[in-house]
Amino acid sequence: MPREDDWTAEAACIGQPALFFPTFGERPHTREAREAQAKEICAECPVQQDCLWYGRSHHEYGIWGGENELERVQAGYGLLAPIGTRHLPPLRRSERRSA
Repeated sequence: MPREDDWTAEAACIGQPALFFPTFGERPHTREAREAQAKEICAECPVQQDCLWYGRSHHEYGIWGGENELERVQAGYGLLAPIGTRHLPPLRRSERRSA
């Protein structure tokens, strides 16, 4: 039986994780340039649609199938944590503010 992630062996991005995932404290102009390079690779990738679906359905960060996390949220696919706070621990119930 094929595994859900069998498509990854054919991905054009193999060996380039620094291009597809931001570093802590990355500046906006650096992020834009990095993401543009990553998206160029995605545009030519033979498994782009599988990767796009994986990123959307698994609530991933970084570039997946040519989309970043903000673009996935705008397409209706939520994240498990707010954008830009993935390095913070989740708040305990007692620390949450009432709406």
